Amino acid sequence: MRDSAAQGMGSPCCPAFSRGAVVSGGPEPGEKGLVYQEAPELLQGVKPVPGEVEAETPNGSSPGVPPEVRLSLRRWAVVLLFSCYSLCNAFQWIQYGSINNIFVHFYGVSTFAIDWLSMCYMLTYIPLLFPVAWLLDKRGLRLIALAGSAFNCLGAWVKLGSMKPHLFPVTVLGQVICSVAQVFILGMPSRIASVWFGSHEVSTACSIAVFGNQLGIAVGFVLPPVLVPNLEDTEQLAYHISIMFFITAAVATVLFILVIIVFQEKPPFPPSRAQALIQLKPPEEYSYVQSILRLLRNTNFVLLIVAYGLNTGCFYALSTLLNRMVIQHYPGEEVNAGRIGLTIVVSGMAGALLSGIWLDKTKTYKQTTLVVYIMSLGGLVAYTFTLSLGHLWVVFVTAGILGFFMTGYLPLGFEFAAELTYPESEGTSSGLLNVSAQVFGIIFTIAQGKIIDHFGTQAGNLFLCSFLLLGTFITVFIKADLRRQQANLDGEQTKALEEVPGDSIAPMVLDESKL
Repeated sequence: MRDSAAQGMGSPCCPAFSRGAVVSGGPEPGEKGLVYQEAPELLQGVKPVPGEVEAETPNGSSPGVPPEVRLSLRRWAVVLLFSCYSLCNAFQWIQYGSINNIFVHFYGVSTFAIDWLSMCYMLTYIPLLFPVAWLLDKRGLRLIALAGSAFNCLGAWVKLGSMKPHLFPVTVLGQVICSVAQVFILGMPSRIASVWFGSHEVSTACSIAVFGNQLGIAVGFVLPPVLVPNLEDTEQLAYHISIMFFITAAVATVLFILVIIVFQEKPPFPPSRAQALIQLKPPEEYSYVQSILRLLRNTNFVLLIVAYGLNTGCFYALSTLLNRMVIQHYPGEEVNAGRIGLTIVVSGMAGALLSGIWLDKTKTYKQTTLVVYIMSLGGLVAYTFTLSLGHLWVVFVTAGILGFFMTGYLPLGFEFAAELTYPESEGTSSGLLNVSAQVFGIIFTIAQGKIIDHFGTQAGNLFLCSFLLLGTFITVFIKADLRRQQANLDGEQTKALEEVPGDSIAPMVLDESKL
């Protein structure tokens, strides 16, 4: 149908034609028919051949035809609910790192041990990605949402059992359970956007989904220093920590109940033509292993995996070690360290939302990604050389600039990957991006932590700058092969051709006697 339409643009007799009417009834050997140009009178009163043109009408009754495209109001409830329980899980990731020195004192462990409470999120993700991505493809969004919110709730309640200094292993167990929940969360944004949202709002929807995770990190930076002051008395510390853990567990429980009630597998109708085409594909034709192999043979996507991992790994390292870096230059400023983290993430949320809206309007994925990457590098350089100046307000400004671009890059990577890899599962492509981010996050966090201990914060941040520079060069070589946008464009063109009156929309087969 698409090839026929491509031949049929711009004819004098009809916008759907350019080479004329295809006729048959006595072709020469090797020919499929005779082609006549500018002969609209030949088409008068002639009906299309049954089984050809009529079979392609998208009325939902013919096999191989995309069903009706329609948006569901529930899509906003789904994406907002996902954002909320993603927020809760992200809060639990950073709640230890944002008051690293306080937990070191309470549990009597090393700073490296507390760093691992953040890094366990990254470590757990790597082996569990492929089983969870397989479940997402086979069982769908609802099961993954239920599992993610359930593990998040369970981990929060387990932490309430670690309110004694000798119970550090219990808090580790609770954090590991929460890290399992994260595996069911990180690959969801682009999948929810594609399954529930139209082609002109997928990038915005993906940004909103990522927005929740970033907001959770922001709350994780600012709330723990307020709820848990730096006290010498471990009894009082236990009381304040228990308040924080109990609030988290209560919120996680409410969100789990809401997921059971509200979250659905998919809308009644596909929201875009690209999604309609995916739904037409028989399940038995899909191979998860073959999908991964195809993705790894996609050169542009492999380059994006590395570039995304470098950028996001730097963000993970900065977030985990922020408290240590700020306290080193500004002793006793735990609350302001949290506020700097809040500034990084809130400005990044604004960047993520604006970049999503910009992509929906312009579809300039490659250009936008490259500009944001370059600005992330510039922001990190500025932050590196202002951290030690002794002026906190300057650190706030440069941290905000850094966050706007570095955190704003996260949804860009998801959406660019969805474009480069269509029609492969968004859960699989997002999962591979996140594996890269977790691997680089662990490496950068450990390496930067050691560099800070031996050479200072400036050397540690310059270490990250070098890898952002490498990621910028890699991004330059990614080609903008926007397959999903092309599928939507082809679908819209096909729909436009089908809506043209029946006496002028398709090649007609004529009997030779009527010529």
